[in-house]
Amino acid sequence: MTPQVRVDWPRCRAHGLCFELLPEVVELDEWGYPVITAPVPDDLLTHARAAVKACPQIALRLVD
Repeated sequence: MTPQVRVDWPRCRAHGLCFELLPEVVELDEWGYPVITAPVPDDLLTHARAAVKACPQIALRLVD
């Protein structure tokens, strides 16, 4: 299976770091909250892991 980024909505505070680190998979809505647009391709898996680790609210995770 292709990994996907999931957002824990109660934790998310719309800092936007996930978008900055992974714009190929994450867009921001009009309020600055992440919208996941695609599964994570293999060549971006390292960037996805970095985005998950960088989230200040621990609101992101990678799932299969």
